[in-house]
Amino acid sequence: MMKTIFLNDGYRDTTPSVATIGFFDGLHRGHRFLIGQLVEIAMQRGWSSKIITFDKHPRQVLRKDFQPQLLTTFEEKLSLLSETGIDCCVVLPFSLQMAALSAYDFMKTILREQLNVRLLYVGYDHRFGNSRTEGYEDYVRYGQELGIEVVQSEVYSWDNINISSSVIRRYIQKGDIPQAENCLGHPYTLTGTVVPGEQEGRKIGFPTANIQLAHAEKLLPAGGVYAVQVSVDGDSTLHPGMMNIGMRPTFHGDHQTIEVHLFHLSEDLYGRQLTIAVKNRLRDEQRFSSPEALRLQLENDEQQILQQIKGEG
Repeated sequence: MMKTIFLNDGYRDTTPSVATIGFFDGLHRGHRFLIGQLVEIAMQRGWSSKIITFDKHPRQVLRKDFQPQLLTTFEEKLSLLSETGIDCCVVLPFSLQMAALSAYDFMKTILREQLNVRLLYVGYDHRFGNSRTEGYEDYVRYGQELGIEVVQSEVYSWDNINISSSVIRRYIQKGDIPQAENCLGHPYTLTGTVVPGEQEGRKIGFPTANIQLAHAEKLLPAGGVYAVQVSVDGDSTLHPGMMNIGMRPTFHGDHQTIEVHLFHLSEDLYGRQLTIAVKNRLRDEQRFSSPEALRLQLENDEQQILQQIKGEG
């Protein structure tokens, strides 16, 4: 079971370890490839394996106006990390003082003195420390002085794509959820609470749960209609449905909403938490000539999703 440590000044680890550092947003296939290599090396040497990450996006500290668009919340990231076989996740409280550390000082005071890191495994393009001009060769040189072996991960590609968090964000922003899921290696999810809405969907036979996202920092897919699978209050049962992200133009909406219609669930969902696995985008949101025209389109959307589910089964 993975141990989670929130690092403080007094913490000292006596167990030698193999470690890697990063924000690991999305914990995608590339991250898992690197972590798999790290775990294997740790097992070979009889050391512990560590992931070193941050409690918040570093740019939130460095730039007060920065609004992250996260693939995974902090809690989601810890949950996904716990599935990787890693021994320990060390969470650093990122601050201006930490940002001011040079790569050498970071390796000396945090990696060597506090965490007893004997081998540092770095991503092929990862940089740390207050000078972004330093890179792998510099880390190797510092490591030789400090007694830390530094190894660089090889480039990882999937389906001829060099996977990165920024590449996945672009897929999600344009609504290409299947490709984003391919790169992530797990479904892209949104979590939120059901709040009261206008109840226009109920009038045309398509009652919707209006979602208030739990984390405003989570990246929202492009507007439109999506096939989804939904868990209620963390239950393992997945309910098929469809989600609309948009302005509700048929009803002259003036702000963006997230609405979910579940096909086979009619119970009251107000105040309950939904975890929405976004599967694929069916179409753009559009304005219909009447609620009845919208109802006919929603029936077509539902049949399309149910056919997809049947085909997957």
